[in-house]
Amino acid sequence: MWWKHVLAITTSCLLVILGIVYNPFQAEAESLKWGFQKGKQEQQAQAGSAFDELLKKHGAFYKGSPDEKVLYLTFDNGFENGYTESILDTLKKEKVPATFFLTGHYLKSATDLVKRMIKEGHEIGNHSYGHPNMANLSEAQMKEEWQKFDQSLAEKTGLKHTRFVRPPEGVFSENLLAYGNELGYRHVFWSVAFVDWYADRPQGKAYAYNHLMSQIHPGAIILMHTVSPDNAQALPDFIRDAKAKGYTFSSLDSLYDKAIDYPLSFH
Repeated sequence: MWWKHVLAITTSCLLVILGIVYNPFQAEAESLKWGFQKGKQEQQAQAGSAFDELLKKHGAFYKGSPDEKVLYLTFDNGFENGYTESILDTLKKEKVPATFFLTGHYLKSATDLVKRMIKEGHEIGNHSYGHPNMANLSEAQMKEEWQKFDQSLAEKTGLKHTRFVRPPEGVFSENLLAYGNELGYRHVFWSVAFVDWYADRPQGKAYAYNHLMSQIHPGAIILMHTVSPDNAQALPDFIRDAKAKGYTFSSLDSLYDKAIDYPLSFH
């Protein structure tokens, strides 16, 4: 009936105006963009009750306990810009673990650095193989992105399976979280971040250091990008000064182990 098509199109337009993604002929999951209110004066960042409940429902997380002065360093690596070696040197010297969320391009172009990460005890996270908008993919495509990355990682390093995943640009959906769990992946977001992903726009060591120190809080999962010289330069002072404030650094593995009430099966 013609009126059904008119109704479907009208409904679709209304939902677009309201900011909701909808296909009148095949319903798709709502696309969400990760965001939060930054922490201040060592108070935890807050993503709001809706995100808190959604992440809890699917065993995802963006911060640890508010009662423990523990920090979790994570780095997103899409391509190598010459600063990861310095970051690894700092982590080794300070005996601090980190999780590196990598793409397929990084696995191919910086294999030696990936091997060093693993050798020195760091966790490898799955940032997808091709860095697409994961919320727009079918489940088959989601699976291909994660498992193609894992396959490449295994071929190049012998590490067979990643446990933690992070959607490119923080774009996700509830279906992405749920289906990731079915395949054995837990989504990890973050509670400390700043604009640091422009490789050609360095703003200086103080820029990164001040953002990090002003946002840290108990249980913070810190996101940085390795393409920035600012982060590589600020990291030694940040780690030492955070330790001086009573913070310790731990791995996402340890945070996951504290949340074993949501077990994952690997396929």
